[in-house]
Amino acid sequence: MSVAKQLYQLQEVDLELESNEQALNHIHSQLGESKAVIETQNKLASERQHLEELTHQQHSVEWEIDDIIRKLTTVEEELYSGRIRNPKELTSLQQEIDSLKAKRNKLEDGALEVMEKVELATKSVAALDSELKTLEADWQSQQQKLSADLEQLKAVISNLKQKRKLLETEIDPQTVEIYHELKRQRGTAVAKVEQGICRGCRISLPVTELQRVRSGSLVRCSSCGRILFLA
Repeated sequence: MSVAKQLYQLQEVDLELESNEQALNHIHSQLGESKAVIETQNKLASERQHLEELTHQQHSVEWEIDDIIRKLTTVEEELYSGRIRNPKELTSLQQEIDSLKAKRNKLEDGALEVMEKVELATKSVAALDSELKTLEADWQSQQQKLSADLEQLKAVISNLKQKRKLLETEIDPQTVEIYHELKRQRGTAVAKVEQGICRGCRISLPVTELQRVRSGSLVRCSSCGRILFLA
């Protein structure tokens, strides 16, 4: 096997390694907490707090109404008991009854509004709770798949590194150093030759250069400096 072919194989392994390592980094970035889950958790907590406040407000209004009804019952019993005969006292009791009824009606209207808000908030909490459960289930499923993919990629990368190490040991260290320097400078160190053209820079090779490549010699492109490989 020519040195150029060995270097080309090394480059293929390096490219596969880079691709798998990028995929590994991408998986790492997706592992962990879910932004959508956290946002929905916060919304649900806020809506539950809102529902709790509304429920407390509803109970307070109901207690006020009950208190007024008790007072109203007491005053009406006093008014219609027959024990009060003084016109001023009767008028005063009637005015108190009217005032209590007006207050009761106002509170009942308010209670109705609060009740409607409680109903809406209850539905909102239920919807958010359902959404959160779906998001959490999807997230857990995704995390399990990502973890499995991660372990698989780690195994692939480990095998590629072993393969790469073996390939490097079969090549002269000085040549490997040239390969690494070209890779650092050009991105790819070895360029295929197809139809007399260097695929690294897409320039036709001089005839003498092409002949040297065909002879199996280690040749670098006179244009881009990459090592030439004729498949």
